[in-house]
Amino acid sequence: MAKKKEQPGKAKVAPELDGLEVNIDSFGEIQNSLSIDKINEFLNKNVDDKKLRDRKDPDEKKDEEEE
Repeated sequence: MAKKKEQPGKAKVAPELDGLEVNIDSFGEIQNSLSIDKINEFLNKNVDDKKLRDRKDPDEKKDEEEE
């Protein structure tokens, strides 16, 4: 059986996510202190998704069709 390592102190987070705490309860569910919408908004702004790099937005397609 693997040993659990306790990490003292709090993890470093970006200033926009200050106050973020993530815990896993006894049922394996993830509990966090910030809303998922706020976390997703941060990730959309700051993380490059390599699967979506070459993909065009649906809004851009509509604009091209109207012209």
